[in-house]
Amino acid sequence: MVSDRGGRWGFVYRSRQAVYRALRRKGASKSKAARISNAGRTHVERSTMSRKAARTRQSRGRKNR
Repeated sequence: MVSDRGGRWGFVYRSRQAVYRALRRKGASKSKAARISNAGRTHVERSTMSRKAARTRQSRGRKNR
């Protein structure tokens, strides 16, 4: 089970635990899965990150998909 307890039990926001489990199924380590799933807690945070990623790809000259 995923923990939202913190400390040595780790921490993943309850609303993002499904994402954490999906990343673990794909082979991500516990710490990596927690870091990714905790990064975009709200929809606004996730959409902000996606816009930043799009700008980064554009600035590096990658084509749109």
